[in-house]
Amino acid sequence: MMWLAVAAAIVLAVPAAFWLGQDRLIFFPQPVLSTAHLPAHARPLTMRAADGTMLHGWIVPAASTPAPAVLYFGGNGEEVSWTLAEKRWPRDVTVVSLNYRGYGASEGKPTALHLQSDGLALFDLVAARDDVDRARIAVFGRSLGTAVATHVAANRPVGRAILVSPYDSLASVGQGHYPFLPVSLMLRHRFAPVADAPRCGMPLLAIVAPRDSIIPVAHSRLLYDAWAGPKQWLEVPGADHNSLGASPEFWTAATQFLR
Repeated sequence: MMWLAVAAAIVLAVPAAFWLGQDRLIFFPQPVLSTAHLPAHARPLTMRAADGTMLHGWIVPAASTPAPAVLYFGGNGEEVSWTLAEKRWPRDVTVVSLNYRGYGASEGKPTALHLQSDGLALFDLVAARDDVDRARIAVFGRSLGTAVATHVAANRPVGRAILVSPYDSLASVGQGHYPFLPVSLMLRHRFAPVADAPRCGMPLLAIVAPRDSIIPVAHSRLLYDAWAGPKQWLEVPGADHNSLGASPEFWTAATQFLR
């Protein structure tokens, strides 16, 4: 009967390990190692969240004001200063991003509810600025951040949205990676942008990688199909999840869409 006890222990241990360690499977906080790569005109930006948590990031102002703005929401292993330093952002657009809770110099611990509420607060902060054209604020989400961007688009007057490697829900994606676990029952972080998408009537550009093994294209398509507004779908040939943003097609499509 010993083997039955061992088997039972394994059956119980695997779900317990997932339950206790799921934060480390979802979030990969990165520190700010340097800011030397940021453009010279980038400025620090801080925001105090509703619960008092201080979040830190940057604003890269446009060449003239009041300007359209892009709110950038990064991936689960991203320190956003590197994307803000990208030279292919349009110069006539202000780009804004805060590191998630626990990322960079931001305080706190990331959760789905906090990231979504912080995204709404960031929109409100940027929309109140005199140097921003509040009628032309776009959201730009990558991977995990597409859920935050979609939530903001569903609850604020966003002008347009770019979603890179979007997905229907974290539970659905997780189930594909862990088919032996009841992921939907065990998941604490309920990122489910497919529920917000029917309330998003603004134009969407979805950019996906055909070889994406982290967020398979089928999950991106489910979110895309649920989007209520006009939409464009771009698959970048030969790209995978991590190389997608390096392709010229990616930035050409994104900058044209923002303009």
